[in-house]
Amino acid sequence: MKRLFLIMAVVVVALTVLSGCQQAVTQAANVEADTRSSDAADVAEEPAADVAEEPAVAGEQIVVYMQMGGQQGDPSTLARTNGAKAAAEALGIKLIEQYSGWDPQVMIDQFKEAIAAEPDGIVIMGHPGEDAMESLVDQARELGIIVTSGNNPLPNIEAKYQTTGFGYAGADLHAGGYLTGTAMVAAGLQEGDKALVYDIWHQEGRSQSPQGIKDALEAAGVIVDTLDVTDDVDKDASNAIPILTAYLEANPDTKAIGTQHGNITAVLPQVLEAAGKAPGDVIVGGIDLSPATIDGIKSGYISASFDQVLYLQGFFPVQQIWLTKMYMIPGLHIDTGVGTVTPDNVAEIEPLIKQGIR
Repeated sequence: MKRLFLIMAVVVVALTVLSGCQQAVTQAANVEADTRSSDAADVAEEPAADVAEEPAVAGEQIVVYMQMGGQQGDPSTLARTNGAKAAAEALGIKLIEQYSGWDPQVMIDQFKEAIAAEPDGIVIMGHPGEDAMESLVDQARELGIIVTSGNNPLPNIEAKYQTTGFGYAGADLHAGGYLTGTAMVAAGLQEGDKALVYDIWHQEGRSQSPQGIKDALEAAGVIVDTLDVTDDVDKDASNAIPILTAYLEANPDTKAIGTQHGNITAVLPQVLEAAGKAPGDVIVGGIDLSPATIDGIKSGYISASFDQVLYLQGFFPVQQIWLTKMYMIPGLHIDTGVGTVTPDNVAEIEPLIKQGIR
């Protein structure tokens, strides 16, 4: 009983940070009280196909498959994995991790594998796009599997299945990019300066992130060039070093480079050093908080990095499936993109980054 109340305390704290969620918290507490005094069948009627599952029977372990993104332990994935593991441990969930190297086709294949296993819940990412994922979500729901999402949104699917637990935990992609762009302007960009936005422009949805940077820079009068990230760079960001070094050689008047790719952010200091640039010669705006990125911020090569709080992108989706399975709580849309890390605040956050939490 003590453990149950501790778990519910974690849930209440997490939910109350969301505007408008007080009612959902109250409902969850009421259902908990009801389940101690009556059979779960007295709490809710038998659900239709598009309604959330019956509450789980006490003592049954919930099984969740979760797409983590990159490679196990890499800087853009570690904190997400740690957050998911923390939620699973707190809630008694069996967590099965899936790593795709950010390959959309691998994500699709892993989703199919997870559906075949018929777990209680599956956490997916939106990189393959809604056309590729919707029929698979339909299939999972027909089997009674709770599906939710993180990191890259699927807004139409979320709207379709929100009542049965499909939520989102991650940054608003365009808003996150725009915040990065405004931070780059604040770092010293002037009207008429030239900037490059290097990112994944060819993926549906994903391109909203670099578009946000571009919009913010252009709003300040900066002249923006774009360059698409190829699949080999997406999988191994070190491949970006010769590409960007060559770009800077061909475009010596480039005053800034922006990206919303975490692993590319981490190698940008190497790019600038290879191009013979001193810290501050080129203003850099990036994303995530890998050790290499933090070193880049401390050395002055990176002016700002968007903090999308990956730990929460791991914790909240696992919690979402638990809330829906246990208490039929609908999908919560949680924006984890809350700010940027700059030379002014990096010292305070660095210890948590080293622990794989931020």
